Amino acid sequence: MKYASEFKSIYVSILLLGVVSLMGDIVYEGSRGLIPDYLKFLGATAFIVGLISGLGEFLGYAVRLLSGFLADTTRAYWAFMFLGYGLIVSIPLLGFTNSWEIAAILVLLERLGKACRSPSRDTILSIVSRGIGAGKAFGIHEFLDQVGAVMGPFIVATLMLYSSNNYRWTFNFLIIPFTMLLAALVFTYWKIGSRMAVEPKRAIVKDRVLGGPFYIYTLAVVLNTIGLIPASLILYRASTILQPERQQWMVPLIYLLIQGVDAPAALLSGYLYDKSGIRILTLPFVLSIFPPLFTMIDADLTALIIASVFFGIVLGVQESTYRAAVSEFTPLPLRGTAYGVFNTAYGFGFLISGGIYGLIIDLNIPLIAILLFVVLTQITALTFLLKACKNRVKLDIAQHQLD
Repeated sequence: MKYASEFKSIYVSILLLGVVSLMGDIVYEGSRGLIPDYLKFLGATAFIVGLISGLGEFLGYAVRLLSGFLADTTRAYWAFMFLGYGLIVSIPLLGFTNSWEIAAILVLLERLGKACRSPSRDTILSIVSRGIGAGKAFGIHEFLDQVGAVMGPFIVATLMLYSSNNYRWTFNFLIIPFTMLLAALVFTYWKIGSRMAVEPKRAIVKDRVLGGPFYIYTLAVVLNTIGLIPASLILYRASTILQPERQQWMVPLIYLLIQGVDAPAALLSGYLYDKSGIRILTLPFVLSIFPPLFTMIDADLTALIIASVFFGIVLGVQESTYRAAVSEFTPLPLRGTAYGVFNTAYGFGFLISGGIYGLIIDLNIPLIAILLFVVLTQITALTFLLKACKNRVKLDIAQHQLD
């Protein structure tokens, strides 16, 4: 009975954290399908949109290095959670801006909030899920996260349709789900935060260095990300096609498709990861070749939809199983720092990717050159991934001491 009660408690904790992420995604993932088109509406070029997207992702991940370290040092995981989710208020504020420069600052501020909360959230999730498998826990969490990421674009698309493409009114409306997010976060902290021991015992770590296999794995993920076109530029291309018919309200629906594919991909890959291990990641590395190619073909809407499906599969694995694998390379006392390092590198990949593919669109680079870049990047990434698999050593130091 005691075991069953503990098992139930683990799943309740995972579900509550998933609901918080779900509510957050309704706001910021809902808006992300519209932001590239909104920046374009405010006068930004493809390069600017790609750069802002890449810089936002880089900032959102690079600052995690600091926030992860501070979270490990202070053990104030929940304080970072509240700060990070609070900064999502930047999204409703987009409705009050009249220039792409100010809009860009707000977009970057929201990404900064993600940087504050993510290492702490992932650390909390890895703590409360001990006993059921990291892949399963992160997969369930990402599935719930993506339910919000599907609901958000649908809500935004509906608002755009019935407001005759009124960007400002649509963004302002998102203050309602933002308020619900704060309520969900407070309830989750009340249920599990105040009684969760984030450091039941001081774990002994012989070496405070994360180790070679962790960095090889991180490099593989960075290269994989550099070769993958950002979702913002898939949406930018869709906006260009749809603008003459004044059908911009359809752009968030394409993002909804990405998130709709992302959700089951995350859940399935999490279970496969627990069963087969890190080698399961070879599949999304190979599939990463297709989104840029279908986006850069003389794109019509059909090609962009195919690109979005492949992108959604890769994104689902990135945001669940890529994260879960980090826990295999690092002991708990360094977990927040590890997620900070990993996500900083991951964000750097987004920064480079956004700049490269933005220039490719603006300069109309030939498809054969794009093909060579994509294939070579992903082959190199796959080589490092297989090397990481070969050299991986599971670190169970903290888990044994915390049981």
